[in-house]
Amino acid sequence: MARYENYLFTQPSSLDTENKRRYYDTLLDPTIERQADDIYVICSIGERLDLLAYKYYSDSTLWWIIAAANPELRKDSLYLEAGVQVRVPRDYQRVLTLFQEQAASR
Repeated sequence: MARYENYLFTQPSSLDTENKRRYYDTLLDPTIERQADDIYVICSIGERLDLLAYKYYSDSTLWWIIAAANPELRKDSLYLEAGVQVRVPRDYQRVLTLFQEQAASR
């Protein structure tokens, strides 16, 4: 699918000729180191990863940075449980650069 061609977390696709399907492997296996300037948020009812990303990065599509920085969070939802502490890396540009370098090295 062309929509995944330039996606940061995929590597070149592989074609399964027997099943006539194309597969994309994910590169999302991040380790985002803790920094002294990280922001810690105690979630309230209805808090979501995309809303936090918009609040701190002005870009809701960067929710995955917050999710990657908090591997203990649920993987099946953008919603966060009330009372949970979430780490928001302040320097998201550094994280983006790290992932781009990782993708280029594969």
